[in-house]
Amino acid sequence: MGIFDKFKKIFNENNDDTNKKKKETLTSKKNVLNKKDKNKSESEKPKNFNKEGNTEIEKVEKSSNANLELKTDKVENSENKPLIDSNSNKNSHKENEPTTNDKKKKLDSGIKKTKDSFFSKLARQVAGKKVIDELVLDDIEEVLISSDIGVETSLKIIEKLEDRVQKDKYINSSELNNFLKDEISLLMLDNNDQKINLNSTPHVIMVVGVNGVGKTTTIGKLAHLFKKEGKKVLLGAADTFRAAAVDQLVIWSERVGVDIVKQSMGSDPASVCFDTLQSAKANNYDVVIIDTAGRLHNKINLMNELTKIKNVMSKVVPDAPHNVMLVLDASTGQNAIEQANQFTKATKVDSITLTKLDGTAKGGVIIGISDQFKIPVNYIGVGEGIYDLQEFNKLEFIDSLFKNANKIN
Repeated sequence: MGIFDKFKKIFNENNDDTNKKKKETLTSKKNVLNKKDKNKSESEKPKNFNKEGNTEIEKVEKSSNANLELKTDKVENSENKPLIDSNSNKNSHKENEPTTNDKKKKLDSGIKKTKDSFFSKLARQVAGKKVIDELVLDDIEEVLISSDIGVETSLKIIEKLEDRVQKDKYINSSELNNFLKDEISLLMLDNNDQKINLNSTPHVIMVVGVNGVGKTTTIGKLAHLFKKEGKKVLLGAADTFRAAAVDQLVIWSERVGVDIVKQSMGSDPASVCFDTLQSAKANNYDVVIIDTAGRLHNKINLMNELTKIKNVMSKVVPDAPHNVMLVLDASTGQNAIEQANQFTKATKVDSITLTKLDGTAKGGVIIGISDQFKIPVNYIGVGEGIYDLQEFNKLEFIDSLFKNANKIN
């Protein structure tokens, strides 16, 4: 090896050492810088809450799922409870059975509007009067008629009052109220002690009336009353003309917990009745309640259909229907009397149910209906609750109507 080659080798080795040191120095500096940049970026970077957030979301989801499961359980359970309202998934609750005292209070509140209207009018007519003369009698007659007691019944009461005035010459407001109470009791005495007799098995009740009077609601509450008495009840959805009529009765059957026979919309009502009674006989039902299409009392074809339905029923169960129940809306006043008049001409009516007494001041119509048609008023509706269809007790009604009447002015 020559001298030149030795110098070249030494130079290259030195150069490599120098480059190696520079490279190591640069690498070291780069690592330091990277470390600083990393620390800086981590300090400037906002904290990552994803992990914590995900944990909270999981908790909420678990909680929501648990709540949904609970709600689902409540809905499923509520469907099996007959006394839950139809909107039970929202505010499900079970109605408590009222005591005798509760029923009296409900009756009092149910006829309060009628009571206040009648006796306030009466008090104004006799206020300051020392004697009841013909003018006062005319005013009292007007009060009776305007309270929807009815013209015929009002005239009977006035005639009795005239006789009393001629005899005693003087009657004050307290005596007048006592007189009215006695006379109304006599007018309603004989025909309201007849209750529905369930001797026949199955006992078939056919419910009639115009649309809007509360037939379907009455059927549901009536089914509940019979079930509470331990009776096995079957409903027949023979109102196949009105939209949603069958659905409404199905809801009531589920709410009360009784069975129902139904067919499709537009089916022959007589066919529904036939199937219902066949099922009732085969399965030993105690009571059958048939819903019929709401019909105007002046529609002859619809009224004639009642005869067809009754004939079909009697082929399955002799003497059925055993009770034709006419449902009337008390809030219609004199129109309810007219409906009763027309229905009794078209078909035999065995009992009357008067609904919506709690929402009207025209409850006096029950006195006129009771007097004029001599048909038992078996039930009255004094509220919207399932227990608010009460058996009509004439004495309790009159006592409630006249209780504290002298204090009303």
